[in-house]
Amino acid sequence: MGQYKYTVYVDDNFHYMDESERYKLGEFDDCAAAIAACKQIVDESLLSNFGKCEDPHATYLMFGDDPFILTDDPNCKFSARDYARERMRVLAEGKCQGATLDLSREAREISVDQGTLSRWWNIVKRFLLDK
Repeated sequence: MGQYKYTVYVDDNFHYMDESERYKLGEFDDCAAAIAACKQIVDESLLSNFGKCEDPHATYLMFGDDPFILTDDPNCKFSARDYARERMRVLAEGKCQGATLDLSREAREISVDQGTLSRWWNIVKRFLLDK
């Protein structure tokens, strides 16, 4: 175990600043694992609305899950909002350029399970084909 402890909590953007809606996702041995868990939460939250609404990013900001890391490690930083913005940019670029996304690489980066990867792919395909 390293020098620091990394605890991930998840807030609900719909209940902004209401700590009674917060839950503890878990404790992690290193920053990378905590960040990967946060990214998976954001990805799942974004994908639950991707292709279903006009602006999935705005919907995420209003209703999505907002994970964050509590740690004493000054070098461990994660912003769910910044990550969500970047993910939507990547998805939009893929759509606008007609490119397919390498979701298997993305899955390795965030350690998602096969079911989540399958949902990603189906949502992205539907979005690319419908627009």
